[in-house]
Amino acid sequence: MAAGALSGRTVIVTGASRGIGAGIARHLAAQGAQLVLTARRGPALDELALELVEAGARVITAALDVADRSGALQLVDRTLAEFGTVDGLVLNAQSFRPVMPLLEVTPDDLELLLSTGPAAALWYMQAVVPPMAAAGRGRIVTMGSSLGITGGPGYGPYAASKEAIRSLTRTGAAEWGPLGITVNCVLPASAAHRAPATEGDPARAEAFRAMYERNPVGRDGDPEHDIAPLVAFLLSDASSYITGQTIAADGGGVMRA
Repeated sequence: MAAGALSGRTVIVTGASRGIGAGIARHLAAQGAQLVLTARRGPALDELALELVEAGARVITAALDVADRSGALQLVDRTLAEFGTVDGLVLNAQSFRPVMPLLEVTPDDLELLLSTGPAAALWYMQAVVPPMAAAGRGRIVTMGSSLGITGGPGYGPYAASKEAIRSLTRTGAAEWGPLGITVNCVLPASAAHRAPATEGDPARAEAFRAMYERNPVGRDGDPEHDIAPLVAFLLSDASSYITGQTIAADGGGVMRA
């Protein structure tokens, strides 16, 4: 995709303070997008915003719980007031629970994953679709997981929540296509092994090493250079005839099933 392909576009990215979300934000800024970045961790978000602003990007930040519907509506109002448009939405944020067998899942575990996953995705979609429809153009990118397709011991509620997001993606694509709005789902390479919670866990480290040894491309994916370019394409005018699709950016890892 040509440099500056998103110049003048305003994109909201949830869960942007680190990992895949931060990589997406950096790549979109390099493509000329105006960014609205959200996350629960305000200091980390502000640090990233300062980096992007110093590189020439226009950035708004908001420390929000992605499950807060009123927060989503207020954020879109603020975005319209400061940038004038909402052209794209990247739904990257979602809370996670420790790996656990299905028989040990509690109501609180399930509620957390559903409220920050499919419910939050729907609230943000409801917030952005009216201004996108008024403009006659919009791009929504959701984040799924290959585990939702393949299943995986210990990941039941997480996988189920991700499949619910894929279902919303397809329904949104069907309902909003006539309005000029596309909705697509990206399955990114796993970022779990980069999280602080996995440090000092040799067993999980070995599991991820073996996983990438079996990956067709043979390596981990970089958020900014491997995953974000697909997201940027799906936000661009070049993807106007692509909607309701699930596309993996995982080096072919989904084929391991």
